[in-house]
Amino acid sequence: MSGYGPFDGFTLVAIALAVGLSALVSLIGTSGRKRNIALGEAQIGDLAEMTGIRDPKRLQEVFGPPDMGRVWRSVTLLEVRRARTPEGWLMSSDVVDYACMAAAVIAMFVSHKFVPALLLLALGIQIAGWVVSTRLPR
Repeated sequence: MSGYGPFDGFTLVAIALAVGLSALVSLIGTSGRKRNIALGEAQIGDLAEMTGIRDPKRLQEVFGPPDMGRVWRSVTLLEVRRARTPEGWLMSSDVVDYACMAAAVIAMFVSHKFVPALLLLALGIQIAGWVVSTRLPR
């Protein structure tokens, strides 16, 4: 594999591995959150990450009040999807994570002048998702 611009083969592979692992970790976390919602055990962190809504009061406006244990029992995955903001797509969209993984695989096996740009876009998306998730309520 030859590099283009400032990137050599090792750098592209290293970034591709980082993007792929980041997307995989995001997919695993999203899967756990989806499970909690499907089982009727959605907590504030689950809904905040899946929707991108950071304000607990806004979550109550959208999904109603939680029970006494601060758990939303009647929220469905469809309701969560409808309430999703762009930040929620960055943090917990399977489509976005699979696209980033595809970009990582392409970068590892295809040599083209646009591959570094595609990989840097995927890296930027993964970093943005992690940065946004640091501001969520726990």
